[in-house]
Formats: sequence, structure tokens, C-alpha cells
Amino acid sequence: MSVLPNARREAFARALATGASICDAQEQAGYKRSRAAGSRLAGLPDVAERVAELQAVAAKRMEVTIDSLAKELEEARLIAIAEKQAAAAVSATMGKAKLFGFGVENKRISGPGGGAIPVEIDLSKVSNEQLDALEALFGKIAGGSGGDDDGDPSGEAEAGG
Repeated sequence: MSVLPNARREAFARALATGASICDAQEQAGYKRSRAAGSRLAGLPDVAERVAELQAVAAKRMEVTIDSLAKELEEARLIAIAEKQAAAAVSATMGKAKLFGFGVENKRISGPGGGAIPVEIDLSKVSNEQLDALEALFGKIAGGSGGDDDGDPSGEAEAGG
């Protein structure tokens, strides 16, 4: 079906299709407000069919689903790979991950009371070389050089001097 031959009926059908009430659709189409007359007009086969057609067209235009977005991102990723654009490929891949809820920003990991996660590590069987490597690594993370001369890590300096 296409546009209704009666311009006022077409305007009425368009208003209904966009969610207007029967009375509001009547006013928009130039009819006098009357719920009974509006209900009869909306029930006419050509008007009801036109409303359904307009709603279907609008739904088709607005159809954006997770699947459609995933397909678009996959197409972008494949194009980026073909054009050797690694950053764009990674971005498309991350977009898909976020779309499906796999983004790191969606994950919150914390320990008791929202604090740090307690970790117990037995270092009694670690070699001095391994300890030095750990101290160098964690010293940098903690903001120090990792050496023994960085001060007392417990915060309790020895008295005297």
C-alpha cells in the first residue's frame, strides 16, 4: 500500500503511526476531536493498514541490534586488517568486546571491604637473584628504587643514630 488518496486520512494515519492518541491525530489531520469518530476512522481497513505499514517502515529504519552492531564492527575489523591498520583493527575488536560486555571497565575486582586483594606468597624457597628481581620490580611500583637503603618499609625507624 502507498500513500492514502485522502490527504486527511493519510495525515491521521501518520500521526497514529508516530504514537499520537486518536484525538490528537484527528486534530493534527484537521478533523474535529471526537473519540468515537476517531475510533471509527482508525478502524477503517485502509487507515489501519497504512498505520501498520508506516510503523513497519519506521521499525525497519530504526532496527539497530547487538547483532547488527557486531556485524558492522566485524566488517570494520576485516577492512582494517586488509589495509594493515592494526590500531583500527584493535579498536573494532575492543568495540565488539564492549558490546558483548567483555570490557575491562565492566569488571570490578576488589578484596574485602572494597580494598586490596590479600595475597600470601611464600618466599622462603626463592633464590637471592629472584628476590633481587622482585625487589627491583616492586620497588619501582611502590615508588622506590627497590634497594635496602630506601628506608624502613615498616615506617618504624630505629631509635638512635
